Amino acid sequence: MDFSYSSLLNRRVVYLSGFIACAGLIAFALYLQHKLGEDPCALCIFQRVAVGVLGLVFLIAALHNPRAIGNRIYAGLGLVVAAIGGAIAGRHVWLQHLPKDQVPECGPGLNYLLETQPWMQVLGNVLKGSGECAEVGWTLLNLSIPEWTLICFVLLGMVAIFQLSNRRS
Repeated sequence: MDFSYSSLLNRRVVYLSGFIACAGLIAFALYLQHKLGEDPCALCIFQRVAVGVLGLVFLIAALHNPRAIGNRIYAGLGLVVAAIGGAIAGRHVWLQHLPKDQVPECGPGLNYLLETQPWMQVLGNVLKGSGECAEVGWTLLNLSIPEWTLICFVLLGMVAIFQLSNRRS
């Protein structure tokens, strides 16, 4: 078996690595929720969805192992999803850094919103944020979960950007 550094940059390997990173993020989020009791707010759930969709894009790309044009499509789609996820995480970070007197009041839960409002209105209400989104729970190196998630979206977006010019099939 011929193994070299350039084989690590193979498109399929890079996409598979992106998928594994996304799966790890989802697994860690579930650990935080079910083992440490960190219940996700609505913005956290939207970030999880973005990580899941990004992971799915990476997995499909790894399985498909596309040539040049297909690779650009998958990488572009991955970049768009990473940007959307990063924007949601950025909004969440912004809410967490608001002064206490400017934090929005807590609103109804996501399940209630989904049952009583049209989907686009739910999206708007969630992105406005609520008081529960401004709470900082678990931290690592003094960074909150949304801050770490934002960093991960930036890094995964960089993977997608790398794939746009990756010529190693």
